[in-house]
Amino acid sequence: MKIGLIQERKNPPDNRVPLTPSQAAEFKTRFPNVELVVEASPTRCFSDAEYQAAGIHIQTEMTDCDALLGVKEVPVEALIPNKIYMFFSHTIKAQEYNRTLLQTILKNNIKLIDYEVINWDNGQRVLGFGHWAGIVGAYNGILTYGLKSGDFSLKPANQCQDFEEMIQEGLKVKLRPIKIVVSGTGRVGKGSIEVMEKLEIKKVSPQDFLSKTYTEAVYTHLGNSDLFERKDGEEWNNQHFYTNHSQYKSQFEVFYKKTDVLIHGIYWENDMPQLFTKEDTQKPEFKIEVIADITCDIDGSIPITFKDTSISDPIIYWDSSLQKSAKSSTKNTIDIMAVGNLPNELPRDASTTFGEKMLEFCLPALIEGGKSILTNGTMTKNGKLTDRYDYLQGFVEGQ
Repeated sequence: MKIGLIQERKNPPDNRVPLTPSQAAEFKTRFPNVELVVEASPTRCFSDAEYQAAGIHIQTEMTDCDALLGVKEVPVEALIPNKIYMFFSHTIKAQEYNRTLLQTILKNNIKLIDYEVINWDNGQRVLGFGHWAGIVGAYNGILTYGLKSGDFSLKPANQCQDFEEMIQEGLKVKLRPIKIVVSGTGRVGKGSIEVMEKLEIKKVSPQDFLSKTYTEAVYTHLGNSDLFERKDGEEWNNQHFYTNHSQYKSQFEVFYKKTDVLIHGIYWENDMPQLFTKEDTQKPEFKIEVIADITCDIDGSIPITFKDTSISDPIIYWDSSLQKSAKSSTKNTIDIMAVGNLPNELPRDASTTFGEKMLEFCLPALIEGGKSILTNGTMTKNGKLTDRYDYLQGFVEGQ
């Protein structure tokens, strides 16, 4: 088998990699009978020279590879027929903007293994950049508040050498006594909590957050059971919530009356309730000034996230009084950070964590074949959707 790490071609280009140079070298040691090559790229966070120094061959033509590994979606014109591809396709929710991508994958008899749906038997994802999205998203939330308030100006994460430099930058500022909500108990939420702890922001219970006044900045951590409640008044049950989203409603109102900054990292599906409505933002008691929407679902759990943003231009503005988007921050706007590829602000750190899981679990499964953790993540095979993803057939057919 010959495996190739491909150049990222989506625009704007992503700088992350599935394997770092040192991990690629370790792969060659562990699997001496498998050839690993890297496609030349001017945009990776690790240079071609770093891979060459690790003993990895660089080439410009990848048609002789059996499996091709990337990070973000591969443009349809760059897809090579009859190959195995591994990348984030962003098609499992029938995302309209990637319909042509999925159609082309099927037409070209490509076996697509999507990182997003490589799961353990308990449903937990094996791979993901969520932790780093939470880290950068939380930092960006603080950065956005500094710009909104005029209190300070933080160095953007993508201009920091690494995570440690980013934290040192964050420690340079002193926050006024604001209240911050961090939502999410998964990888994203845990990443955001790590930043709160590193920046030495005091954690308080949800009850104290709502009832007490503080002389320093504080945050509280909310999960689904804090944000939503059953419409029928019955007690909370996690499993019931995950399978019956439509039977729940938001109970976030008590928090938006007390929150200055919301760092939001809860996974959202189309049948889940939104945290609040656009009209809620008009109410005098709606106190939130800044939202770091790490989930970045357009008109999703945060209804005023009307588009995703870029690393170079990360903030959008919602005028709560006029109920429409604004061009800049004013006293009437809620300033929203909605960058869709947050981990790419710290690409070397994020790639290292991702590559560890690839090397330990996914690449051995790819090489050894048979039923493995890659089975659930295999979306297409032999020109057809696999059984697990046949719900996308109508989407593929343009329905």
